[in-house]
Order: sequence, then structure tokens, then C-alpha cells
Amino acid sequence: MARGEARSGGSAAPRGVDVARLAGVSQKTVSRVFNGEQYVSTEARQRVLHAAEELGYRLNNAARALASGRTRSIGVVALGTALYGPASLLIGIERAARDAGYALRVVNTLEGDPGGVAGAVESLLEQGVDGIVVSEPIDEGDGGAASLGVDVPVLVLGAPAALAGPRAVATGVGSESLARAATEHLLDLGHVTVHHITGPQRWFAARDRLAGWRAALTAHGRHQPPVLEGDWSAASGYSAGRELAAGGEVTAVFAANDDMAIGLMRALTEAGLRVPEDVSVVGFDDIPVAAYVTPPLTTVRQPFDAVAQEGLRLLVQAIEKPDVELPPANDPPVDLIVRSSTAPPPPTEAQGRGRRAASRSLGGAHAPPVTDAPSPRP
Repeated sequence: MARGEARSGGSAAPRGVDVARLAGVSQKTVSRVFNGEQYVSTEARQRVLHAAEELGYRLNNAARALASGRTRSIGVVALGTALYGPASLLIGIERAARDAGYALRVVNTLEGDPGGVAGAVESLLEQGVDGIVVSEPIDEGDGGAASLGVDVPVLVLGAPAALAGPRAVATGVGSESLARAATEHLLDLGHVTVHHITGPQRWFAARDRLAGWRAALTAHGRHQPPVLEGDWSAASGYSAGRELAAGGEVTAVFAANDDMAIGLMRALTEAGLRVPEDVSVVGFDDIPVAAYVTPPLTTVRQPFDAVAQEGLRLLVQAIEKPDVELPPANDPPVDLIVRSSTAPPPPTEAQGRGRRAASRSLGGAHAPPVTDAPSPRP
């Protein structure tokens, strides 16, 4: 049967009844499938979807909106940037919304625009969205947004709640716990302390990662070295790396994103320091290239999909079940990716002397090899 020819003449657009007839199910089952409802078997759902594809059927969202009082759309306020973190989170939000049966309407803001969030929210409210996601990673001091009257559920990701509404949900993206795990990995390897290259402090993510680094050092009673601030770019990591290399006394560095970590490793190498033999480096994000630099970068992987799915789960529940109390958000998982850029710290001069003395006291051929002694010439 050719696409769209299930009805006589093939001239009119296919309807839900046509899909039901071709799939051999009731119209109620078709409605349940396209509304994302439960109580439909996998086999029946597949038959409905295949029939709809064969007929070229598209759900009439306008009609459904009139019947339900909802547009089945979610608005997103997002920073217009190509940076890996915000862009990946936006992709995760779009995927989660689509899986939940909602269309996405995105309004981008610009860094440095104090009224950007307020204007974006107003635009989305005018479009009649059922809920709003604020995925705005920068503190612009936008007091206007907080004063907006928002009458739809709001989800705020990775930032303090910026809007007041009847059902406002704020969930973290796990930056602080991930940063703590990255720092503790270096401490567990034996490093006395860990230096930190932070992102720009207007970014909530940079603040969270700084807080996680500090929490780890405080919990272990370690000294907190002065923080160097970058701008997320490899160039800023390179500049910080040159400063660290010139200062000496550094054996471990946690950079707030992978790009800065990669720039840092370049600067350390140029200064004659080996990674990880002299200095261990941990990044953040697990960007695709992180596994292919030299050495492959140890990093923490951000759970973008998990954060988006959990946040959208709560938002959709707030939209569809307004009288039901929302459950607490689940904490995102910590995923530390250990590669070759981290290792135990190099032995100090005193440790080296002690190991050589211990070796001599054992005597002759029974002495274990001294790993920091030069190899004899053949």
C-alpha cells in the first residue's frame, strides 16, 4: 500500500481511525500511543507506529491542545554558545523532551545581557508553552527574571532558582560532586595537595567545581594553593600552566574543563615537565578528544543525558499532575574516567636517598632494583 492511500482516493490526510484500522487496534490504543501513555503492549505500540509511518500520519497537535488545554511544548532558556557543556546539556534536554512526547522551543540568551533571561521567559510564555527549562549557566545578576510572574512549571538546571512560580524545580548537574571526585582521585594517588585552574566565576558550573575542589582538600586537611582563573579555553589553560611550571612545587592539577587541561599539559611539556611522571592532570567533561591527546586525559564525565532525563521527568510530572507532590530529584552519577595523565607523585629527594640506603643495606645481588637510579651503561 502506498503512503497515504489507506483511505479511498488517497486525497485526504490520514486520520487516527485509519491508523487504527491498518494496525488492527482500537482508536483508543492509537491515542494512548501518541500521548505517551502506559498500558500499551510493545507489540501493539510497534504496529501503531509502523502503520502511522506507512500512512504518513502526523498527530494533530492543535486539536490535541484544544482538547487538553495544553500545547505539548516546553520552552528552554539557554545560553547561545558552542561550548561543550551547555551544548551537550541542550541536546540532552531535547532528546528527553522528545521521548516524553513534547516539542521544544528554544530561546538563546547572550553572555553579558542582564535582561536576557527575563526577555527569553516572556517570549516563551507568549508562545503558550506548558513548562519552562532554564539552562542558563551564567550569573548575569538578572533581578528582573526573579520578579516575573510565571504561571507554568519551571525547571532550573545547575543554578539557583531564578524564577518564582507555582511549581519551580531546581536540580543540580553534579558539578560539585564530580569536582570533589576528581580532586580525591589525585589525593588518593599520594599527592600532598592539588592545584586548581577554575573557570570564570560568573559561571555557576565554575563556582561548583571550585567548591568541590575546596571541599575535598578541606576534608583531607590539605593546604589550598592559590587558584588560577581561566576562561574555559585551551589558551587560558596554557597560560595558567606556564605560571604553575615557573612557580614549581606542583605535582597535581585539577582543571575545570578538558580544554584548559589540554592547554595546561602543553605548557608543562614545554617547560620540561612530564605528565604524569612529574605532574598529574585531571580535566572535566570528557570531551571526545580527551582520550586521544598525549597522554590520554583522566577526566570526569558529565552525565548530561541523565541530568536532562531526571529534570524533564520532574517537569513533565509537574505539568501533567499538578496536584501531586513532586518527588526529590535523584543525584546524578559520578563517572571518573581514569587514563594515563595521572600517577603517584614523583619521589622527593629525601625519599630517593632513603630508598637507595635501604637497597644498600640489603646487600649485593639480593638488593631490589632502585627505580630512580640511572641504568648502567652496557
